[in-house]
Amino acid sequence: MPQAAYQRVVLKLSGESLAGPEALGFDFTCVRDLARRLSGLRDLGTEIVLVVGGGNLLRGREAKAVGVPAIQADRIGMLGTVMNALALAATLGAEGAPARVLTATPMHPLAELYRAETARAALAAGEFVIAAGGIGHPFFSTDTTAALRSIELEADCLLKATTVDGVYSADPRKDESAVLLPELGYDEVLERRLAVMDATAFALCRDHALPIRVFNFSEAGTLERVLAGEKLGSLVS
Repeated sequence: MPQAAYQRVVLKLSGESLAGPEALGFDFTCVRDLARRLSGLRDLGTEIVLVVGGGNLLRGREAKAVGVPAIQADRIGMLGTVMNALALAATLGAEGAPARVLTATPMHPLAELYRAETARAALAAGEFVIAAGGIGHPFFSTDTTAALRSIELEADCLLKATTVDGVYSADPRKDESAVLLPELGYDEVLERRLAVMDATAFALCRDHALPIRVFNFSEAGTLERVLAGEKLGSLVS
């Protein structure tokens, strides 16, 4: 296995990565496959923090559309990310890759409370860290969670796993003329109104000069190639 280009990264995954073709609920075949894929990275030497969304368990827009208050919808969504984290951690453990779930609000005995010091100690011990429960407050996305944890833990890069090849000039699923943009500055993203992540998360990354690499996670081997330093997808820096 090639030498890692990063010492520590935060990997943002969608909740749908734990679901099957319907993109809802758990598909434990998918969860196991994801765990196997991640566990195979241990020999690379990069410390990996995982932030998993909750879209496979709750779609906030649908909940709000039927009258669920936004605060409650977000709280349910935060609990969904904890469920995803526990499922992934257990499956990683079954693959021989220890994982520590740290939550933004107290959930003893289900998981430990997130503290940067606890996360660093777990990473140093060779464990995956799964940061769950958002940041503990409504109105913030898991993108913001990933950005905040990256800054707190001094990650070398925030890796955003998607189902497209990177950042495009327009939505490639709607505009055939859209082109992939391999490298962009923060200001260019803002000027062109490109959808890299939500505004709060992006502002945190820009203000703290945190690089963001957006890449296609659905293709086998792409994460290994990114961690080895290959310039896949798009880099915002």
